[in-house]
Amino acid sequence: MDVEGGGGGAPPRGRNSWGWQKGTLLLAYQSFGVVYGDLCISPVYVYKNTFSGKLRLHEEDEEILGVLSLVFWSLTLIPLLKYIILVLGADDNGEGGTFALYSLLCRNSKMGLLNNMRANHGSLSAYNKEEPCKESRNSMLIKAFFEKHYSLRVVLLLFVLMGTSMVIGDGVLTPTMSVLAAVSGLRIKFPELHENYTVLLACVILIGLFALQHYGTRRVGFLFAPILISWLTCIGGIGIYNIIKWNPSVIRALSPYYIYNFFRKAGKDGWSSLGGIVLCLTGAEAMFADLGHFSKLSLRLGFTIVVYPCLVLAYMGEAAYLSKHREDLQSSFYKALPDRVFWPVLFIATLATAVGSQAIISATFSIISQCRALGCFPRIKVVHTSSHVHGQIYIPEVNWVLMSLCLAVTIGFRDTEMIGNAYGLAVILVMCATTCLMFLVITTVWNRWVVWAAAFTVVFGSVELLYLSACLAKVPHGGWLPLLLSLTTLLVMSTWHYGTAMKQQHEVQNKVCLDHFLGLSSGIGLVRVPGVGFVYSSTTNGVPPMFAHFVTNFPAFHRVLIFVSLQTLAVPKVSPEERFLVGRIGSPANRLFRCIVRYGYKEGRWDHFNFENQLLMKVVEFLRHQDGSGADRMSAAASGEDETMSVIPATSSSGGSNQHAFDAGTTTSSCEIDATAGGGGRRKVRFDDDGGGGGEEEEEAAEVKELMEEKEAGVSYMIGHTCVFAHESSSAVKKFAVNVVYGFLRRNSRRPAVVLGIPHTSLIEVGMAYRV
Repeated sequence: MDVEGGGGGAPPRGRNSWGWQKGTLLLAYQSFGVVYGDLCISPVYVYKNTFSGKLRLHEEDEEILGVLSLVFWSLTLIPLLKYIILVLGADDNGEGGTFALYSLLCRNSKMGLLNNMRANHGSLSAYNKEEPCKESRNSMLIKAFFEKHYSLRVVLLLFVLMGTSMVIGDGVLTPTMSVLAAVSGLRIKFPELHENYTVLLACVILIGLFALQHYGTRRVGFLFAPILISWLTCIGGIGIYNIIKWNPSVIRALSPYYIYNFFRKAGKDGWSSLGGIVLCLTGAEAMFADLGHFSKLSLRLGFTIVVYPCLVLAYMGEAAYLSKHREDLQSSFYKALPDRVFWPVLFIATLATAVGSQAIISATFSIISQCRALGCFPRIKVVHTSSHVHGQIYIPEVNWVLMSLCLAVTIGFRDTEMIGNAYGLAVILVMCATTCLMFLVITTVWNRWVVWAAAFTVVFGSVELLYLSACLAKVPHGGWLPLLLSLTTLLVMSTWHYGTAMKQQHEVQNKVCLDHFLGLSSGIGLVRVPGVGFVYSSTTNGVPPMFAHFVTNFPAFHRVLIFVSLQTLAVPKVSPEERFLVGRIGSPANRLFRCIVRYGYKEGRWDHFNFENQLLMKVVEFLRHQDGSGADRMSAAASGEDETMSVIPATSSSGGSNQHAFDAGTTTSSCEIDATAGGGGRRKVRFDDDGGGGGEEEEEAAEVKELMEEKEAGVSYMIGHTCVFAHESSSAVKKFAVNVVYGFLRRNSRRPAVVLGIPHTSLIEVGMAYRV
């Protein structure tokens, strides 16, 4: 098993079985430092927020045991049964989260708006990993219904973006809620301590937490796992102590009868308290979202064996204490601690809040990176903090925005009660989004009976809707914050996606066919200058309108021209053997090539210098395999172009980490390319021109030699600098979205050349104005 990647699969037989088991246990250990921090810190504030409203008027055993029963069954139904047992099975090639579910739907049907990512990629094995099975009648009906109604596909995308926006909102609320709840324990020992001091201390911890983000999270699992394990041991042990000392009969609350009795006694006040009880579920979505870093078995082991029992014992122990000390309802967690362990537990709790906050901050970075890769977020700087694991990233702009918002919420709200109202609404909305998407996955991807999907949706959806109704009632009391954050993020993401889609659609509709381009070039006296030119565009066939516009105004371009299209597909990762799709445009005399470079939405990219060398290496290998041997062929005749693409496999077993550097030996008798592989030593490709080979070999060697000579002459990069405007006849809404919002985002995001790492001295930008 791939321990780093968290791959699944059955355990190997024989002597490797122990290694597989050891790897699984290692992943389970690391998961404590990344996945469960938010979920495990919840006992600090759940009871306090639950009894903070009108429920504080109900302080009998029935209400206390009823709250415990609700917490127990909520933990059992949502994190354990829904996520650990069922939802983890809906992984996208080992990846989880809202976008993973949407990616599955996009690949298996036309109900997603990312299906255009699949164009010209039918040979990609990642699309064919699922075993083919007979589609049910219900599955075909649901797919046809979505394919028929474009508006439903738009609503589905907006729904996914809404769920994603709520997760990003968690990145603001989780650090604030956790840190402020932990440091508030100081006021138990120092009642005279002013609230301003706890707020100041929380702000200092938050600033320190975000200031450390640029170091990366490469060792986060090993560094933070002991803290979480110590925390779970503390709360589990203290829970057992409180149960035995104060009220052993509290175990009766495991019966669901106490839930019925709770609502019978508390009535509407009991329903209102659900907004506090839902906080025991915070972090459950992270178990699915962080699946790509671990494996399903490791997460299931860690949660069922350690996390779930310790949390249940902690909540039971706190309820046992409250049954004898009802006056401590507003500070029950710290009041329930024995005096001898108060300060150690407070210290560990503060560290544990940092762990929980780190998990959601890292998840926010990953989600925004996915959205950016799929064209749903403006171009921002993404720093890969690990040279081995692409998923470990740091986004400076997002980090400082999150820190600013966390400080603003901490100073503005100052109390965990109002923050808890906002926090609960964000958590439950994400869970509702996952439940709805799972209905579509069960019916259209798994091809199960609609009865099973309906049962899943009714069982879990009814519970979540009950919590959601209570959280919505608290919108005026702090619940408006996640809605505001989500709507702002949703506006940014949807507008950027719409503007980008309109721009790409305009380029596809206005691309120039090859024959027309060559005829135009001959009519204006085209000059071919020495060197290699890379033309970056989003079109995968034909001549980009940007390049045609350049040639008509400046009739000259390089002797060797390579049209490069970087595409992010609706799969987590693309195999290195299938990453490059290389083809020739027109006749060999034109020296025009096209290279489509395919990435998954979870992958990072190489630095530009090595990427350039690798592109040239793939073109050389394409010339060697023109006869069809060693490369998969794909015709582009459907596009109206005389163009055949070939999938150029990886050049060594080291896969995608290869980095190539070129040295051209330009002698009269031979052409030699010296490629340095990052993990596989040096490999030489030699083309001898001694007359001993056939005509085709001599022609290929001459073409490769010319390519290397042109590279030595110089390399330039051409990219479009595009301004998008709405037509004058467009509606006011479209004009506002495209001209104002999208224009503002485009002007304030990073330029494409900066994102691609193109050297400024070799850059040619072509100004274009599109009316969409």
